[in-house]
Amino acid sequence: MSNTIAPQPIKFGTFLGVFTPSVLTILGVMMYLRFGWVLGNLGLPLTLLTVFLASTITFITGLSASAISTNMKVGIGGEYYMISRSLGIQLGGAIGIPLFLCRTFSLTLYAFGLAESIAPFWPVEWGAPPVQLMAALIILFATAVAGKSASLSLKMQLPIMAAVGLSVIALIIGVLSGGFQAPEMEPNYQRSAPEGFWFVFAVFFPAVTGFSAGIGMSGDLKDSKKSIPRGTILAIVTGALIYIVILISLSVTAKVDGETMARIDTSALPIWSKVAFLGMVLVYPGLWGAILSSAFGSILGGPRVLQALSLDKIAPKILGRTSKTGQPTIATWVTGGIALLAVTLGDLNAVGRWVTVFFLTLYIAINLAAVIEKLVGDLSYRPTIKVHWLISLLGCVGAGVVMFLINPIACVIAISVEIALYWYLKRKALRSSWGDVRAGLWSSIARIALIKLKEKQSMARNWRPNILLFSSNPSRLMKLTRVANWFSQNKGIVTVCRTLVGDISNTDVDTREIQQKMEDDFANQNITAFPEAYVVPNFEEGIIGIIQANGLAGMQSNTVMFGWTNGSDRIQRLLRIVRIVSSMNRNSILAYVPETEMSSTHNIIDVWWRGMQKNGDMMLLLAHLLNLNTDWRHARVRLRTIVSSEPEQEPMKEKLRSLIDDSRISATCDVILKKTEEDAVDLMHKSSKDADLVFLGLALPEKNNVEGFAENLDKLVVGFKSTILVRNAESTQGELIE
Repeated sequence: MSNTIAPQPIKFGTFLGVFTPSVLTILGVMMYLRFGWVLGNLGLPLTLLTVFLASTITFITGLSASAISTNMKVGIGGEYYMISRSLGIQLGGAIGIPLFLCRTFSLTLYAFGLAESIAPFWPVEWGAPPVQLMAALIILFATAVAGKSASLSLKMQLPIMAAVGLSVIALIIGVLSGGFQAPEMEPNYQRSAPEGFWFVFAVFFPAVTGFSAGIGMSGDLKDSKKSIPRGTILAIVTGALIYIVILISLSVTAKVDGETMARIDTSALPIWSKVAFLGMVLVYPGLWGAILSSAFGSILGGPRVLQALSLDKIAPKILGRTSKTGQPTIATWVTGGIALLAVTLGDLNAVGRWVTVFFLTLYIAINLAAVIEKLVGDLSYRPTIKVHWLISLLGCVGAGVVMFLINPIACVIAISVEIALYWYLKRKALRSSWGDVRAGLWSSIARIALIKLKEKQSMARNWRPNILLFSSNPSRLMKLTRVANWFSQNKGIVTVCRTLVGDISNTDVDTREIQQKMEDDFANQNITAFPEAYVVPNFEEGIIGIIQANGLAGMQSNTVMFGWTNGSDRIQRLLRIVRIVSSMNRNSILAYVPETEMSSTHNIIDVWWRGMQKNGDMMLLLAHLLNLNTDWRHARVRLRTIVSSEPEQEPMKEKLRSLIDDSRISATCDVILKKTEEDAVDLMHKSSKDADLVFLGLALPEKNNVEGFAENLDKLVVGFKSTILVRNAESTQGELIE
């Protein structure tokens, strides 16, 4: 048996893993092939403004990314990893997929750039240079090298960096030795950019997006917390300074004029070769090396985003597979294949605009994550690099405004794609194994809301049912919860409490497991409620203790709900609890909902009004809330009462009509005349035999007549199809429908 140990994947430090790929991606295709074009169309002041705006956005984004990266060990996927662990897996996935496409299209972009730089050497007798075909071959070459070894790709960048540095020095020597002219100070868009400033800005912007190439290598770094901020910020600053030197140098050299710089001719040598010392001899090695290095950065970063999406179960599992050296080989070739398809987009400028828009959405997300993390202030957010949230917000807004100004249509399409991806991933009900800032965000919002709610004393016009539902019977729990949810109608809060009588110190009941089962059942039934489970030593005392402790600030439960029970003793127990609940100024609901399912068609709701205990306003309001639900939308609400003599009938009817008008609730009224020999309970049963649900006011019995009261109440309740007993005990009783 062999004892050979599998080779461990190579990990990289700050210089080779972050700074080198970032700075070489920054000093890439746009610098060599489009800086003259930008300068020839914009003039020096607007060109420097372009560098400043673009670099400011990337610098702020780099700061935000650095702050987040110092608060966590950034795994595979770079920016996707940071966003998904801060803002959640759904939003992370919605950003991660476009990020992968950004990296992929960047590979196409750099391949086009390298193909354009090779085109001048194409023999004239062979016809027009096949730029697209050459770009495709370059993509295949970069994919093959990256698929074999990340170490090989990164080590190739060291001689490339030397070649780039030599080409920049050659340019400066060429400028200094060739005479000077005054720089152009005004834009000349008619030369080759009739679309104006933002079109030029869009083509230029990919020149500064390379700073994130090192972040994309996060999973291959020895210490991402140190390497990402140091390497990223240093690369951004280095790139911006070199850009300014190059642009000023090109603007003052007498070797080329603005007209020449603004001309794009793939068959001609780049502007740099006309200015630099020794011409193309020193320029082309740096040009080809920088572009190839940028292509390597993209083909290394893109597959790792795809690998991270696979590990988080957003992309197919096969894309997460790695070779013995730790390379995501399959993801690498998928990336190369998509980059090949992107060659059909046309040319460098066309691809550059789409890369810009999608990168800007990524920068918005990174800055937004930093803003929210800072404002929420979760105890777990302790970055070693401190960035004020206003700075990150400025980067977020700046990226959004620039994205819209560059191309409103592309902006809308990009945002629409990400929103669609977000909702798709949300519907897939993906669950992450990590916490994110959203819980802290909602917690902060809830705290602010509770403080404001506490300042505003609850008044009748603001009343809404916050229901605390008790049930020890799992078979009836779901039906009662649905009734409570009907009353809540998304206006209040429903808390459902399972109570089990026992000794909590000795019981083996797992309340967390019960609570999770309730939560799953609610989700399956599409019911919004908050489940709780308790073990209590005594039913009555336990219930009262839970009621007193439930809720906080201005969100205490104002209504306690129980399911109806069988047997006089149990009904008496419920009445004793209701008496105590009433003394606590909380409402009570007793719901008689038979074991048989209610009909799916609900036609009639009866509210029996006595006007003595001030329960009628709450009954009418609950009937109205019930009527707002889809299941009860077509049901008629009948406000009913009984009188003993004909002279009472018309005045009572007028009183009920006035009550309905004042309450602004859709209902009809019905005053029933009771004959002397008739029993009132029998008359109510007979009159409401066609009602799907009946509301009754609940009076409290005399203490010496609880047993008789319970028996009569049971007879009254079970005579209807379904019954809701209501006891209004709040200070706002009698005022809820005014």
